[in-house]
Amino acid sequence: MQVSFRMKKLVQLMLGGALISAAQLSFAQDTVDLGTVQSGSNSDNAPTQTQNSATYQAPTKGSLVATEPQSIINQHYIQENAAPGSNYSDIAAIAPSVMSVDPNGAGMMETQALSMRGFQNGQYNVTFDGIPWGDSNDFSQHSTSYFMQQDTGKIVVDRGPGDASNIGNATFGGTIAVSSKDVSSQGAVTPYATVGSFNTRLFGAELDTGTMKDAGDARAFIDYKNFQTDGYLTNAAQRRENLFFKYIRPVGDDSLLTIVTMQNKIHQNVALGTTAANMQKFGTNFGLNTDPTSQDFAGYNIDNITSDFEYVGLQTRQGDWTIDDKLYTYAYYHDGTNGVDPGLGQPNGTTYGPNNVPGQMMTMNYRSVGNTLRMSRPAGSGQIDMGLWVDHQANNRSQIEVDFSLNGALNPAGGGVNGVDRLMTDTLTTIQPYLQYEWKPIKDLTVTPGVKYVSFNRTIDATVNQGATNGPLSTSQTWTKALPTLTARYMVQPDLSVYAQYAQGMLAPNLNAFYPTHGTVATDPSTLQPSESTNYQMGTTWNTDKLTLSADIYYIDFSNQNTPTPCGIYTCYNNTGGVKYSGIEGEGTYVMGAGFSLYGNYAINNYSVSTAGTVLQNIPKGTAALGLIYNHGPAYASLMAKEVGQYYSGVDINGNAIPFSSYTTVNFASSYTLDKNGFLGRNARVGFQIDNLLNKNQIYASFANDANGNPMFYAMPTRTVMVSLSVDL
Repeated sequence: MQVSFRMKKLVQLMLGGALISAAQLSFAQDTVDLGTVQSGSNSDNAPTQTQNSATYQAPTKGSLVATEPQSIINQHYIQENAAPGSNYSDIAAIAPSVMSVDPNGAGMMETQALSMRGFQNGQYNVTFDGIPWGDSNDFSQHSTSYFMQQDTGKIVVDRGPGDASNIGNATFGGTIAVSSKDVSSQGAVTPYATVGSFNTRLFGAELDTGTMKDAGDARAFIDYKNFQTDGYLTNAAQRRENLFFKYIRPVGDDSLLTIVTMQNKIHQNVALGTTAANMQKFGTNFGLNTDPTSQDFAGYNIDNITSDFEYVGLQTRQGDWTIDDKLYTYAYYHDGTNGVDPGLGQPNGTTYGPNNVPGQMMTMNYRSVGNTLRMSRPAGSGQIDMGLWVDHQANNRSQIEVDFSLNGALNPAGGGVNGVDRLMTDTLTTIQPYLQYEWKPIKDLTVTPGVKYVSFNRTIDATVNQGATNGPLSTSQTWTKALPTLTARYMVQPDLSVYAQYAQGMLAPNLNAFYPTHGTVATDPSTLQPSESTNYQMGTTWNTDKLTLSADIYYIDFSNQNTPTPCGIYTCYNNTGGVKYSGIEGEGTYVMGAGFSLYGNYAINNYSVSTAGTVLQNIPKGTAALGLIYNHGPAYASLMAKEVGQYYSGVDINGNAIPFSSYTTVNFASSYTLDKNGFLGRNARVGFQIDNLLNKNQIYASFANDANGNPMFYAMPTRTVMVSLSVDL
C-alpha cells in the first residue's frame, strides 16, 4: 500500500531528534522490564478485570480514585461495540449526559454536535494521551481528522473541571480524555476488513513488533487504515486514510520513552442538511445532488483535510520526583469549497452571468507546538503535584467568493472586499502552571487544595477581517485568571469511595468575538469577557467483581455564556448572560451469571438562563441507556439502547429555537473469536453489527438555514449493517 501523507519539517526534526536520543540512551543504559515504568492506559484502580467481572464488561463505569464524576469506557467495549469507522465522539455517546449527532452514520462525516451536560463542542476539553488539542479559533475539535477506534485504548468522559492538574483551553466544561492503546508484548501481523451498508469498506493492517530483546526491550506497533463510504446522505461520500505509530522503550531502571505519530488524510463531500420541502421532494436522506448547475452539487461542496499529531514523551523517576514530560505538535490543513447556499434557497448569479453558480473557497491551516510537564513527590502526609502546560497555535484563514461555472474564478460581486470575505492570521498562546497538595489527614481521606493559573493571549492580523465591515484589523488581547480547586475523596472501604468537589473554570472568548458587528469598525478586545464557571458536585463509586455503580449530583454557575446558533450556513454566537446547570447522573453494570450482564445509566440535566425567553441548543432534558451483554469464552453479543430526551436544535424562519422530541436508538453488536489456530488463521475474529436496529428515521437536528431563513434538517440515518473479519498472521 502507498500512503502519501504530508509531514512538516518541524515534525520531521522533532521525531528525528527523538529517535537519535532514543538510540543514544539505549547504548548508555541497561534495559529493564517495561512493567516497572509503564503506567498502562487502562488502569483505574478497579478490581482485577476478568471476563466475568463487572468492571471488564461495563460499557461505562466510575473510578474509585476519581474526585469528580467520570465514565470510563474501556478497550473491551470499544473493540466489541464501536463501528469500524467510529471516532471518539461516537464512542463517548453511550455515557450519561452525552448527546452525539452523526447524520451520515458513525464516523462517516464530522460529528455535528457532541454535548456533555449541555456543554457544546468547544466548551470542554478533548485530550489525547493527556495532551489537549483543538482549533484555537473556538476550541472545538474535528472528530474525523485524528484518531480512529482501532488505536484507542480507553476513553474517559470526565464531567467537570477536574482538579488543578486538569489542563486545557476549556477545562470548565469537562474533558473527554482519549488514550492510545497499549503496545503489545506479543508480535503479530493483523490484517482486518469491514464491509457494510452505504457501500462502506474499511481495510487495514497492524504490525506489532512484540518485545524486542535486541533493541532494549522496546515495543512498537504501526496501524494503517483505509476507510471509504458513500454515507447515508445522498452524494456525501468520504474517503479517509489513517496511519498510527507508537513506540515505547525502557531507559534504565526508572524511565520510559514513548514516541507517537498519527497521519490522517480525508476527502469528503459535505452536506449541511436540507429543508423540509426538499426532504418531502427528495427524501429524508437528501444531502447533495449531481447537478453541476446547482449550488448543492456534490462537486462544489468538498473538504480536503490533512492532519497530523506527534509527541515524544518521557516518564521518569529522579530521586523522590516522578516526572512525565511530553513535547508535541499537531496540525490541521483544510481546503474546502461550498455553494453559497447549498440549501437551494438562493438563485444562481455571479458577476459573470445570472445563471452562473456562486460559491466559496476557504482555507484554514494551523499548527500547534507545545509541552506538558507534570511532576509529583511525597511531602509530609501527602504529595505535591505541580506542572506546566504551554501551547502556541498559529492559524492562517481565508475565504473568497467564486464562480463555479468558470472553474472557481473570483466573483467580486459576491461580497466582502471585491470577493474576499476573510484573509487573516491569528495566534493563540496558552500558558497554564498548576500546583496542588494531596493531603492525607487520615488513612482513607485525601483532601486536595490546588490552584491553576491560566493565561490566554490572542492576536489577529487581518487584511480583510471577517464580519459586517470586512475592514482590516491588527490587535491582541490577553486574559488571565487564577482558578482555585478543592476536592476530597474518602475510601469508605476498598471497593467504595465518596467524593466532593469545588472548582472554578474559565474559557477565553472565541476568535469570532474579534469580528466587527453591524455598525462598528472593529471590536475593542479589552471589552471582551471570558466565560467563567463555579462548579459544585459530589458523588460515589462502588466497584466489585459483581457490580459497578456510581452516582453524582452537580450544580454549575456559568457567566457570560456564548451560545452558538445558526446564522445562515454558518454559526453565530450570542452572549446569553448567566446560566445555571444542575442535575443527577448514575450508571451501573451487574453481572447476572452464565455470561450475562445488565447495564444502565440515567441522567437528568436542567438549566436556567438569566435572559428571559432564551433557550440553549442541543441540551437534552435527560439521557438514559439500557443494555444486555453476553460474553462467554470466545462469544460476545450486546444489545444497547440509548435515549436522548427533549431538546432544541436550530432556529426557524422567525428566529425561534426549534423543539425536538426525545428519540431512542438501539444497536446490536456480536463477535466470535475462533480457536487459536482455526481454519481462517490464528485468533481469527468475526464481527457483526447493526446500528439503529429499529430503523428509526425521524428528523432530529438542525444546524443551518438556507438563504431564505428556512431551517435545514438532518434525519437519523437508517439501519446499518457491518460485517468484520480480522486474523493474526
